Amino acid sequence: MRQRIVAMVGVVGLACAMVALVPALAAGQGEIPRTPDGQPDLQGVWSFSTATPMERPEELAGKETLTPEEAAEWEANLAVQREGLESERDDAPLEFRVGYSLGIWFEWGDSLAEARTSLVVDPPNGRIPAVRPMVEAQRELTRRLRARHAHGPEDRGISERCLLGFNSGPPMTPSAYNNNVQIFQSAGHVAILNEMVHSARIIPLDHRPHLPAGVRQWVGDSRASWEGDTLVVTTRNFLAETSLGDSSASTHLVERFSRLNADTLLYEFTVSDPTTWSGPWTAQVLMTPSEQPLYEYACHEGNYSMASSLSGARAMEAREAAAGGSQ
Repeated sequence: MRQRIVAMVGVVGLACAMVALVPALAAGQGEIPRTPDGQPDLQGVWSFSTATPMERPEELAGKETLTPEEAAEWEANLAVQREGLESERDDAPLEFRVGYSLGIWFEWGDSLAEARTSLVVDPPNGRIPAVRPMVEAQRELTRRLRARHAHGPEDRGISERCLLGFNSGPPMTPSAYNNNVQIFQSAGHVAILNEMVHSARIIPLDHRPHLPAGVRQWVGDSRASWEGDTLVVTTRNFLAETSLGDSSASTHLVERFSRLNADTLLYEFTVSDPTTWSGPWTAQVLMTPSEQPLYEYACHEGNYSMASSLSGARAMEAREAAAGGSQ
């Protein structure tokens, strides 16, 4: 995919900090665009690329922001680390063999805008709450499944199976590439189209109730409403895990979209999943407009990895069985 180096702020604090942020970003930039029915106009293609990590690195504990000198050093070290991923080994992943500098599909941000050290703003330490013991057991099971010959597609991850993109969510989380989303609005609906896996949510705004608890979907069941100038989207009824690591069908998600000015869309999400984390947590991302259209990410079309993985597993099992029988 195309390279977009888009500087972006990661976090600005919780509600009280957000009150202070909005005037600061909007000052001197005029009124926010609005639709004919008077709501903030969120429409367009937005990029959520960033170099800001989801969680605050342990070596930066207690530092919500860096000085300009510290930020410059951190960004320089990040560039060196990425170059270190480049490899000439034939068995290295394609993106490492091509090299980061030539991998035009990469969309990691290169800078820490606002010098923030994490996207997570709550808990205040910038870290996702601890997981439950059963999650550690599930992680170990997943490691074992990945290490063996795949018995079936269920042994592989949901992104490998093209069910969900690894950053499209919900919630949307910045990652290596395809960090782009297009938003459409009408009086009765809002549509959120992610470039990754071409995932689309058409969300009603008419206060209809959620689907019955027994009706489950990979992207959950979303409902939206306006709270002042903020679009609030609540999602539940997930089928299983989401694209967010360690999540489960019990995930309850609240997303907030606020147009701060012509060039800034504040995206905030709060995740609650009592079967996974010891408490809820919140992250904030600033999105910036893109003049480029979304690319079609047709994950299933021409994707032979699943069939090749399973047929290769069966071939290796047959080879091992034959070798064992000859002994």
